[in-house]
Amino acid sequence: MTNPFDPKTVFLAKHAQHVVLIHFPIALFMTGVAFDAAAQWSKRQELAAVAGYNLISAAILTFPVIASGLLAWQWALEGQRLKGILLMHLVFALVSSLIMWIVGWVHFRSLRKTGDLAAGFRIPLELIGVALVGLTGHLGGFLSGVNSPV
Repeated sequence: MTNPFDPKTVFLAKHAQHVVLIHFPIALFMTGVAFDAAAQWSKRQELAAVAGYNLISAAILTFPVIASGLLAWQWALEGQRLKGILLMHLVFALVSSLIMWIVGWVHFRSLRKTGDLAAGFRIPLELIGVALVGLTGHLGGFLSGVNSPV
């Protein structure tokens, strides 16, 4: 049996980094959306700032997640052509990341300027992002075996 505290097991597993890293941008994005909705409802600038920092952080953290996912594909499948659930997972992940970056950019702009930049489309875009992130995670669960039938 492999020692779970062995550094080789932790750092050199073929997909472990992706599975661990993905939770950070997901949590930051969903928390940021919740804070942004609360800020829109209560009109409190402090909540809007917290939302902005969460959403910007989520966007930045998509870089190591995408990189680790691509490395896992190369290591585990040796660069084979993607198909089925794995291809859908990759496409949804890239679209989700793009939406995270757009939302993060909008919040970055609104943090630099006073006033409400793009409030009319921001919440619907964030909710679409949450749905896509959920769908991407659901597909990833099938790939990791978490959602597979018993």
